[in-house]
Amino acid sequence: MRHPSGRAPRAGRSASLVATAAALLALTTACGQEQGEQSPNGQNVGNEAPAKGGGYGAGDGYGADSGAADKDAAAKAKPAGQLAVWDSKKLGEVVTDSAGRTLYRFDKDTAQPPRSTCDAACLKTWPAVAASGAKAAPGVDGSLLGEVTAADGTKQLTIDGWPVYRYAKDAGPGEAKGQGVGGTWYAAAPDGKKASPATAGTAPADPAGLSTRKDPELGEIVVDKNGMTVYRFTKDSAWPIKSNCVGACAEKWPAVAPVDKADTEGIKTKGYMTYDRPDGGKQQTIGCWPLYTFAGDKKPGDTNGQGVGGTWYAASPDGKAVGAPK
Repeated sequence: MRHPSGRAPRAGRSASLVATAAALLALTTACGQEQGEQSPNGQNVGNEAPAKGGGYGAGDGYGADSGAADKDAAAKAKPAGQLAVWDSKKLGEVVTDSAGRTLYRFDKDTAQPPRSTCDAACLKTWPAVAASGAKAAPGVDGSLLGEVTAADGTKQLTIDGWPVYRYAKDAGPGEAKGQGVGGTWYAAAPDGKKASPATAGTAPADPAGLSTRKDPELGEIVVDKNGMTVYRFTKDSAWPIKSNCVGACAEKWPAVAPVDKADTEGIKTKGYMTYDRPDGGKQQTIGCWPLYTFAGDKKPGDTNGQGVGGTWYAASPDGKAVGAPK
């Protein structure tokens, strides 16, 4: 009911203000911040222009850099010929061309339908493998081979739908310098999947989406379902939740996708929620802090991202940045 003047009764306004304040307090409590990461005027420090290097680490996801080979001979697509299988102790079974050169696949491509997203500049570093005359490796189903049109018009070889490439920095047979570049390039297995060493019996059959492990130097830290270290970025903020790792940074530091709360072990669930990233994706948080993995970590147990740029640190089970300056 309103006064003749049109103003809301004082008691009603007071109740509304109290309810609003209580809701804000609950959210703030769930997403408690580390006050040291906010500027004195309350603005998000992560909005400031980063120092040289940005604390992001290099990488654009395509693996191209100023030192990449770009000679015409390296950039031209060459036939694969008779494919073979290289049994690498480190990588597992890797498909090679007739000269023994490692063949790669790109995570930004798609297999269903087959699609190559490596543009003309990218193809200078990652030359497409021409489909003409390619023959399946012995013991591999020939029907897995196909083709797709690359950005430069090349009829590019596909394996089970995945376009395959060579890496310009591999000098010869037995080299796989492109493995893990940009967190998106991986040696291809004979069936088109990512090559991986046999791990039977070395890990749980169905590990939790997020769990913890005891690191000998860092203590208890968060790992994903593959056992890879999970990180925090100190330029982010917890309330409001905000990731300041976008663009090239997000290629080097992939956001951890949402993980159901029931699919966790040892993780504090206070402030455990997902965040809508500015690039359109969704990201898991712990204690409202956005979580990431690091493209520079190649195997479970690696912590190569620890301390990078003075801004990246392994995440603790409650979302704190392990080892970060106070």
